[in-house]
Formats: sequence, C-alpha cells, structure tokens
Amino acid sequence: MTPETIYMVGQDAMIVAIKLTAPVLLPSLVVGLIIAMFQAATQINEMTLTFVPKLIIIGMVLMIMGPWMLQMFLDYFRELIMSIPQLIG
Repeated sequence: MTPETIYMVGQDAMIVAIKLTAPVLLPSLVVGLIIAMFQAATQINEMTLTFVPKLIIIGMVLMIMGPWMLQMFLDYFRELIMSIPQLIG
C-alpha cells in the first residue's frame, strides 16, 4: 500500500463525510443565524429558542435527505470493500 493510495482513500472518505454532513449542518446554521438576529433585535436571550427550531429542521432534513445519505454511505463503503484487493496488491 503506497502513500498515494492512503491519500486517495482518505481524500475520498473526507469528500463523502462532507457530503453527508452538509445537508444537516447548513440548514441548522441558517436557522441559527436567523434566530440569533431575531434575538439580537428583540433582546430575548432564551437558550431554548435556538434549540427547538434547529432540532425540528434537523429532523426534517434527515427525513427528506436520510435515504440519499444512507445510499451514498453504502455506495462508498461497498466500493471501498470491493477495492481492497487492488489497494493491497
């Protein structure tokens, strides 16, 4: 196993990880930013005000994007397992 192979596998894993986390993190970031602006404008400093909408958004995103995310992970894992002979030899 060469350093280039390890680099390629690590790079592919990072790309898949970014693709899997982005659909969850980006909407939660947007909702958090909107609620933070609302809190700054109204001077309401309630901690649960940010938690509940983020939780709802993350749940909705996982319901909508979950099958796609699972399929992407399984495809990557299946491809990684199938390429073990080429990676070793």
